[in-house]
Amino acid sequence: MALRHAEAGEVVDLRPLGASLADATTAALAKTEQFEAVRLVLPSGKTIPQHAVSGQITLFCIEGSVRLHTDREIVLGAGQWVYLERGEPHAVEAVEESALLLTIMFDR
Repeated sequence: MALRHAEAGEVVDLRPLGASLADATTAALAKTEQFEAVRLVLPSGKTIPQHAVSGQITLFCIEGSVRLHTDREIVLGAGQWVYLERGEPHAVEAVEESALLLTIMFDR
């Protein structure tokens, strides 16, 4: 069964989940041919292995803290944002239980 995505103009609540973060899961928010948005939930210590994405990406740390491994190490804390070029190899490691807003912009 496909995940339900938000419709254009639909409001999505991305406030920190606080105590309910432990029970939350990653959820796709919206997807078109040019754009994808995901609320990415990572338990403390979880690592997303190195990979590259065919589009430009942004990561906004809603809560928690993560290490982004690119050609350097970037630590993102709550309220911090970073942009990566398409194809840039990266890995994500949760320093603590974290939620991030991932956006991907595709060239299609």
